[in-house]
Amino acid sequence: MKYALIPIFAASAALADPPQVADVTISGDRVSVSILHPDTGWDHYADGWEVLDANGNRLGFRELAHPHVNEQPFTRSQSGIVIPEGATSVFIRTRCSVDGWSEELFEVALDD
Repeated sequence: MKYALIPIFAASAALADPPQVADVTISGDRVSVSILHPDTGWDHYADGWEVLDANGNRLGFRELAHPHVNEQPFTRSQSGIVIPEGATSVFIRTRCSVDGWSEELFEVALDD
């Protein structure tokens, strides 16, 4: 599946150093997301990402169970994510252990 990564910014105050999506690969029901975040250890690290449809419904979630201080950017995958037929894009939203969910959504345009 081909894709294009397009950042979408919400109209609210930005959080300090939110996890940034560096790359997304979608293959069947498997989504792989590369994240860049200034993890400092257990006190502050990127701790999850989710895939949303155009209506904001969660299609999948990947919890990140530990910091990646020396592995930046890092990639983690989640299988079992079903993208609705006919969808033209999905959105990735990241989370960190201090600031919670990022206000930024990253659009992944889908091509057949």
